[in-house]
Formats: sequence, C-alpha cells, structure tokens
Amino acid sequence: MSVQERKQRERAERERLIVATARELAEQQGWDAVTTRRLAERIEYSQPVLYSHFRGKREIIGAVAVEGAAEMAVTVRAAASGANSPRERVTALARAYLDFAARNPAVYDALFRLDGGLAFAQENTPEPLKDAFAALLETLGEVAGDGVAPGQFTEVFWASLHGLATLTRAGRLPPEDTESRVELLVERLAIV
Repeated sequence: MSVQERKQRERAERERLIVATARELAEQQGWDAVTTRRLAERIEYSQPVLYSHFRGKREIIGAVAVEGAAEMAVTVRAAASGANSPRERVTALARAYLDFAARNPAVYDALFRLDGGLAFAQENTPEPLKDAFAALLETLGEVAGDGVAPGQFTEVFWASLHGLATLTRAGRLPPEDTESRVELLVERLAIV
C-alpha cells in the first residue's frame, strides 16, 4: 500500500468516526449537544483536524443525513420485499418508515428537520437521498392509480408518513394508535 493510499484510508476512517460520534451524541443528548469542540474531544483529535473534514456542524448534519437516507432506503425496501401483495407492501413500507423514524430520531432530524446543507428534489441532490425517495416510489408508484403521477402520489404518501412520525414523536398523537393510523392511511390513500 502506498503512503497516499494509507493516508486516504486513514482520512476516510477519521471521517466515519466523526460522523458516527456525532450521530451517537445526537441520539443520546440531541443535536444541540453536538459541537465541534465536543466532537474533537470525543474522537481525540484537535478541532483543526475535524475542520479539515467538515467546515462545521451543518456539514456534519448533512453527512449524518446522507448516511441515514441510505439506511432508510435499505429498511423500506427490505420491509416491502417481504410482502406478497401491493397492499401488504405499502403497509410494510409505512410501518418500516415510522419505525425507522422512531428508532433513529437524531438521524430523522438530520434528514428532515435540520439544515444539513443538502439539496432535495434537485439535480444536485446526493444519490442516497434520491435513492431513499426511489425506495418509496418503487412500492408506492405501483398503487398510484390511473391518471395519478407516481412521483406526486409518493410525495403525498411520504408527507403523510412524515406528519405521523413527527406528530407522534412530539407527543401530539398517541403512539399506541400508530397501527390503526397506518391501516387508515393505506386504506384511504393507497386504496389497494
């Protein structure tokens, strides 16, 4: 291995460590607890080393969001692939999405609530974000219905899931009713 390859590998490992540590800290104490000074202390590197990877907290949030989008795509695809009918796929997708949001609140915030400096629904949108939407579209597009644009249907269904996830987490909706909300959403909106 050349010196250049070793340095690149070490740099990538440091970057993964920074992102993983930020994510862990955010999941434990919230994003307000994630500061560059705190991260530098936890990873045992100086702040200048951290800044050599990320310009600041915003870019770190963006990196967590990109990583989370990739995980979300895998999660919803796996859930949908285990179902036999379009209705079962949509229901499984909805449950998996809501479960992902509940189990990963800091990642979900990085994706959809905080400014990570990422473009959404544009040409320069990072591929993992596009793929997360594609993972929803693959299942939801098949039930959009005649004359309905699959992309727009997916956006509306996704917005509904996001609303359920956000309102439940904020304590505005009782979590024990999540399953009946999923059934209602699938029955009324997806009509499969």
